[in-house]
Amino acid sequence: MEITKVEIRPMHSEGNLKAFCSVIFDEVFIIHSVKVIQGKKELFVAMPSREVKNGEFRDTAHPIDNEFRLKLEQAVLEKYREVVGEEETPVVVSSDIPTEDLVF
Repeated sequence: MEITKVEIRPMHSEGNLKAFCSVIFDEVFIIHSVKVIQGKKELFVAMPSREVKNGEFRDTAHPIDNEFRLKLEQAVLEKYREVVGEEETPVVVSSDIPTEDLVF
């Protein structure tokens, strides 16, 4: 499965949410609501999620292979930097971010 397009919609606000993204795979499948978020130290990519009964959020779509997860995050962050003109910052795997780093 190849990532054929990444669409970035920057958020022009002061919060940690920097952009919403859509990612197209093989020109036939799209995932909306991928997010670029500013953590305490670096940007990271968060997959689409929904709130469950206990108030936690669970991903509704996500890579199951770490190699593809890294490829996806790299593609999203590269496109984000291209669109907003930021210098490169380290990629962080969203599942490795403690929830206390997320401030909305």
